[in-house]
Amino acid sequence: MARFNQILVLSAVTLLALAGCDSAKEASTPQTSSPAIPAATAVSTSEKVAVSQGNYPELSTVVTNTKAAVQTGNFAKAKTEFDKFERAWEKVEDGIKSKAPKSYDAVEDGEEKVMTELKKSQPSKDNVLAALQSLEKTI
Repeated sequence: MARFNQILVLSAVTLLALAGCDSAKEASTPQTSSPAIPAATAVSTSEKVAVSQGNYPELSTVVTNTKAAVQTGNFAKAKTEFDKFERAWEKVEDGIKSKAPKSYDAVEDGEEKVMTELKKSQPSKDNVLAALQSLEKTI
């Protein structure tokens, strides 16, 4: 009987130690609760920052590469580079459209302006750069 009591006590201590290890792990994990924000404020904030926080490096890279090609006057390369924008945009556009419709519209308009100018037989370097600059600010 004494042996049974020792095993029972040892089991209880082990169980408490294991439960304590799990609690320490939970306590060290930072709590990420967002402060209560009125719904109207949350929507307007997401409108402004959804696209512009640099969450879309692939889009930014395409715009940067296209700008570099345009600055050197290589419009064929610029068009090839900017064609990658549509593929990158397709991956994220639905999420942006639902979270920030105004930002979505701005990106769509910017994309259209760049493509329209690049499709011309003699694209205007200044017009393309201006459209890319605007698009870059939106992203």
